[in-house]
Amino acid sequence: MLVSEILAIKGKVLYTIAPGRSLAEAVAIMTEQDVGSLVVFDQGRMTGMLTFREVLGAVHAGGAKWQEMTVEQAMLRDPLAASPNMEMDELRRLMVDRHQRYLPVMDGSTLLGVVSFHDVAKAVLEEQSFENRMLKNYIRNWPTDSGEQN
Repeated sequence: MLVSEILAIKGKVLYTIAPGRSLAEAVAIMTEQDVGSLVVFDQGRMTGMLTFREVLGAVHAGGAKWQEMTVEQAMLRDPLAASPNMEMDELRRLMVDRHQRYLPVMDGSTLLGVVSFHDVAKAVLEEQSFENRMLKNYIRNWPTDSGEQN
């Protein structure tokens, strides 16, 4: 399965934010939209990624003034990105090796979406379920030899 197929299952709703926006605004967007990440774009170029991990780090570092911090101060800079033609196994390995639960999917400089570890797990389950149904169907319709006797 390709990353583009995972995006097709998930949908391609994009949530971005500018680096100069406040962290409080980013948290409000993440909460309202029920998303775990925002892709940070500055002048049409992806410059970072903000996830709940970075938000918690900023809350810890900023104390009571965390809401005044900017997205740029908290974001993961120049995050690793997946390509739409990347195989799911390669994507999983990349996410695990780099400890990134969210990966933006880029086609050149165009953001196509964000794939989460949850999306990958869901795609694996759907793929296994499909294979399971196909195997059961094959077994149920197993060809019998005309020369066999019961």
